[in-house]
Amino acid sequence: MRELTIADIDDIALGSSLLGSGGGGDPYMGRLEAIAAIKKHGPVKLLDVDEVPDEWTVAPICGVGAPSVSLEKGTNGREYGLVRDMMERMLGRKLDAFLLSEAGGMNSMIPISAAARAGLPLINADGMGRAFPGIQQDTFTLNGVSTNPYCIADEKGNCSVLYTVNNDWTEEIGRAITTACGGQVTTLASPMSGVKMKESVVVGTVDYAQHLGRVIRTAVEAQGETPEEYFLRESGALRFFKGKIADVLRETRNGFNFGRVALEGIGEDKGRACAVEFQNENIYAEVDGSIVATVPDLICLVDVETFTPVTTENLKYGKRVLVVGLPCDEAWRTPAGLALAGPAWFGLESEYVPLEERCARKGA
Repeated sequence: MRELTIADIDDIALGSSLLGSGGGGDPYMGRLEAIAAIKKHGPVKLLDVDEVPDEWTVAPICGVGAPSVSLEKGTNGREYGLVRDMMERMLGRKLDAFLLSEAGGMNSMIPISAAARAGLPLINADGMGRAFPGIQQDTFTLNGVSTNPYCIADEKGNCSVLYTVNNDWTEEIGRAITTACGGQVTTLASPMSGVKMKESVVVGTVDYAQHLGRVIRTAVEAQGETPEEYFLRESGALRFFKGKIADVLRETRNGFNFGRVALEGIGEDKGRACAVEFQNENIYAEVDGSIVATVPDLICLVDVETFTPVTTENLKYGKRVLVVGLPCDEAWRTPAGLALAGPAWFGLESEYVPLEERCARKGA
């Protein structure tokens, strides 16, 4: 067990934004909220998975909706208490801890803020190891955890509780409610015992995010190698392309951000072209017409000088970025994982090939 203090927040937010693969929400507002919550209520206890008693009841808390909406709409903080009260009334017992639903910028901060306000510990784990757009696209679903009861609150105080026949229906109905509430809500769902949590999560997410955040923050101070070389080596990211954003097509519909960003090569990639398509998160990348990475692997755009992740709602003409990839958690490379979050789920015709294999083929 350790305590999360204000000094930890920046690196966790930065690293989680990289793991968000372009989605998971911009961490800026969530970072400010988490800092304010810790200032007022004190540090948050962070428990490793094996420190959680088997009999505890735990649940992931997060924001759901189009990331671009969260920048304007935001939260006011009372949503966390509303969804927790609903969950505890439905279950007839108290929650013992929160965990992350996904590793995304905003959605790494919401659980910290909620835990500080409630005086509950946070578990060092999440349900994706990255961010995905679908409510049901998590390792909880892969391990048979129901979303029921699915508790929803918005910043106006509107509250809903869903009991659905399966997690796919939670996505359908929950997304409709999200849209009706203005495109952004806070949810608490998938309650599970400590023992079930231990077999259903991606372990060590908060620590991993903090490590990545530290790498990004210190890359400009690299000695004996370029900042880019340091960033790639220490993060384990694979480099695909360096370019300038030439065009961004973006639309918000059905509670998602959809779009495509086109890049013109710069530096060693001058004369080449890259495109990345996204649905909240980046779902595939191609260079000169050939696919270099697809979901469920992580496709990330980072600033060429600071290596700060660029989320899909912050893509702007003229910005210079590196396109890099990180391997997904092994759970997503199983047949069940690929059925739930592989290329076919997103309507892509490309088969899934691990990005390490794609890079090896390219170098062969």
